[in-house]
Amino acid sequence: MNTNIPLSISERIKTQYLSLPTSIIHLDAMQLINKPGPDKWSIRDNMAHLARYQKIFNERLDKILTSDTPAFEPYRAENDIQFEKWLQKNPETLLIEINEDRKGLIEKLESLSATDLQKTGIHSSFGKLNLLEWTEFFLLHEAHHFFTIFKIAHNNLKK
Repeated sequence: MNTNIPLSISERIKTQYLSLPTSIIHLDAMQLINKPGPDKWSIRDNMAHLARYQKIFNERLDKILTSDTPAFEPYRAENDIQFEKWLQKNPETLLIEINEDRKGLIEKLESLSATDLQKTGIHSSFGKLNLLEWTEFFLLHEAHHFFTIFKIAHNNLKK
């Protein structure tokens, strides 16, 4: 990985997403689509969000790299006209897309210079963040959804 990227970020961007299959491998198709409660996302819904948001994050990185401090609103799936398309995908397809898109994201991050990594974008809730901070934010957001998936999966196993 790029030596300009802290080890804590480089290792997680390369490996964190690999924990997803372990959390769901033992579940059947119904367990992946069952919602844990009213207005709650299923495991597949969370996976769709992760796959879609990874693309959004990659687009935001591109905009930060090619623009002067662009501003971004928080991503909200309910405001994303394309999100419905992602909700229709099966879990296997979502896993493949997450894996393939992550490879490109890793390659992009590995290619960035120290100067590139200091380029900034403004998040309406968190203020001005450089690319390293945006990547940390992405990883924490992803980890939150992996934990949600883990909890749903293990509650499904108790039933």
